[in-house]
Amino acid sequence: MLSCLASAGAALAADNTLRFGLEALYPPFEYKSPAGQLEGFDIDLGNAVCVAAQLECKWVETSFDGLIPALQARKFDAINSAMNVTEKRRQSIDFTDIVYHVPSKLIAKADSGLLPTAESLRGKRVGVLQASVQENYAKAHWAPKGVDVVSYQDQDQIYLDMTSGRLDATLVMSAAGQTGFLSRPDGKGFAFVGDAVDDESILGAGIAFGLRKGDDALKQKLNTAIAKVKADGTVTTLSKKYFGDIDMSVK
Repeated sequence: MLSCLASAGAALAADNTLRFGLEALYPPFEYKSPAGQLEGFDIDLGNAVCVAAQLECKWVETSFDGLIPALQARKFDAINSAMNVTEKRRQSIDFTDIVYHVPSKLIAKADSGLLPTAESLRGKRVGVLQASVQENYAKAHWAPKGVDVVSYQDQDQIYLDMTSGRLDATLVMSAAGQTGFLSRPDGKGFAFVGDAVDDESILGAGIAFGLRKGDDALKQKLNTAIAKVKADGTVTTLSKKYFGDIDMSVK
């Protein structure tokens, strides 16, 4: 089997291992089962990509805001944690081809009358995941106009603060919000409100694996594997498994 390159021009890895970095606190993309096993859409997707690339997946956990520094410090080989590709992130790291796309939407009380606009949210407290594109969007479009944007390291804590009334809303990837909150008992009475927000310069064009700059051989290897799992329907199948009617596949 071919081996993963730790960096461009590096020696072949002796154990055919690809170390994926992730934060396991973002169901249904990545989370831990009651038994402590990693599960989720990105876990299944990563394993499928490793099979297509003839590699063995290993997983390294860190906080979402620590993923890029840890990648640069060579604690793992690639980020696989529902990370949107943005120009800002491209300044620090490289990315594979886009693997899938998820719109970002606002969750609030169904009867709140809130909408994902600065005018509607002025004076309200909106929770966002730290270092996420949703945080960047909210701070760019809403915070300057009187919206209290509150950053958290854990999306689950955002949901807890929403149910306790400490937050009025959260901006989140729609699939994560649906499965991780709205479909659960604690999400009763909450709903997506308004349309998806839109600013590709901040939100990016889709989600991909993050790589260190210069890891061109690994990038080519993963892009080949990504093309395979797109072509054979794996991404669509996993979308149906975790998100029902939401098809997050891209061409």
